[in-house]
Amino acid sequence: MTQRLSTDIDVDSHPGRKATISREDIIYAALKLVGPHRSVSSLSLREVAREAGIAPNSFYRQFRDTDELAVALIDLAGQSLRKIVGEARHRLTTRRSIVRSSIEAFMEQLRADDRLLHVLLREGTVGSDAFKRAVDRELSFFEEELRVDLIRLAALDQVELYEPALVARSITRLVFAMGATAMDMPREKDPELIEQMSAMVRMILAGSRAMAERGKAARGRAERNRTR
Repeated sequence: MTQRLSTDIDVDSHPGRKATISREDIIYAALKLVGPHRSVSSLSLREVAREAGIAPNSFYRQFRDTDELAVALIDLAGQSLRKIVGEARHRLTTRRSIVRSSIEAFMEQLRADDRLLHVLLREGTVGSDAFKRAVDRELSFFEEELRVDLIRLAALDQVELYEPALVARSITRLVFAMGATAMDMPREKDPELIEQMSAMVRMILAGSRAMAERGKAARGRAERNRTR
């Protein structure tokens, strides 16, 4: 059922509590409580309600429970990061810089105290099954966008990729896994980590191109054998 913004007066209002509350208000309150070392799954309903300035039962006007709130946060995090990485890709002047520039944009956002990104990275490793499915859904959106980009760039470079969807999945999972690790590392390690991630992504791409070339050569040999 589609949720709507509440404009009702809170019958349980007390001094210091808000008379009206929206989904966005509750999401914002939850974001203020999470961070690189605090998972959404650790938040209690009363804690979020207190931060939002509402009575606990007012929470239920917008969310069934904290699990539904967490999934909403994960969805919002995915949308936010896709926009950021997409803008980074569109600013590029050379195809060669796509890998490094995308990774740099990802790491810059990670260090910008982007709590939405922290939610996306943390809930994929420590959240409930429902949270992990929500994160997996968001990652699949990244994978599809990357798959389209990889095919487009391969065509421009006049090369083929073996299983571009699998390549996109490998790159996405690698970057997010290393991003989750980076949250617990000092910022000074970022240049080294960016170099490592860039090299790993290029290895994946090089391997995919090599496999595509081998497949193309094998098909050529098979065709020649049929025509003999």
